[in-house]
Amino acid sequence: MSDFVDPVTGADALGDPTAPELGSITTGDAPAGDATTGGDRDEGAVSKTGTTTVGIATAEGVVVATDMRASLGGRFVSNKSVQKVEQVHPTAVLTLVGSVGGAQSFIRTLRAEADLYEVRRDEPMSVHALATLAGNFARGGPWFAINPVLGGVDGEGSHVYSIDPAGGVMKDDYTVTGSGMQLAYGTIEGQYDREMSLDDARDLAVRAVEAASARDTGSGNGVYVATVTDDGVDIEGFDETADALTAR
Repeated sequence: MSDFVDPVTGADALGDPTAPELGSITTGDAPAGDATTGGDRDEGAVSKTGTTTVGIATAEGVVVATDMRASLGGRFVSNKSVQKVEQVHPTAVLTLVGSVGGAQSFIRTLRAEADLYEVRRDEPMSVHALATLAGNFARGGPWFAINPVLGGVDGEGSHVYSIDPAGGVMKDDYTVTGSGMQLAYGTIEGQYDREMSLDDARDLAVRAVEAASARDTGSGNGVYVATVTDDGVDIEGFDETADALTAR
């Protein structure tokens, strides 16, 4: 409690300066277009990624591939070179799915928590713990609906998780999120093998993104590929998916 009191209400006028800031709950009573409280905000003005993001785990490591397109309300391509996969941990990456601003904020927050954990414990967070933390953030945080893929490697092996907007955390050998997921799943099903090489997994992930980009209007304009092993993370971008297949 501070020494400053509101003369009308008698409440603490300043509050605890060290306390976290809390956002207000959006209601339908706010004026239309009010960017602060939400109200009847124009969701078409929010840049969204549309997106196809693919994560594949193998015995050698993890491959995560994404397209590069962002759109406005699904009707206009606002950017053709979005990097939708980012390193959030020494040996883990997270994809950007949903509204661009919300997803970027989510990635920054998760990366900061992972770095803080490593500084305090003198060891990196396990991928399972990182996935659990991401799920908790998705459920309780202020971000727009997001549905990223988390892929990483630790002492227990290779891991791929999908994080749903309600905070659900699902682990699998491979997973796909985004508007092109049905097309990408169709490419991966029947071709995935847990014992396949990392190079073969990379090709499969790229082909899955390529298939989705051919029919899904929210996906396209190239591919980013992240390769995660015990040695760290390598992320490459390609304007043409064919270049990603021949680059290895």
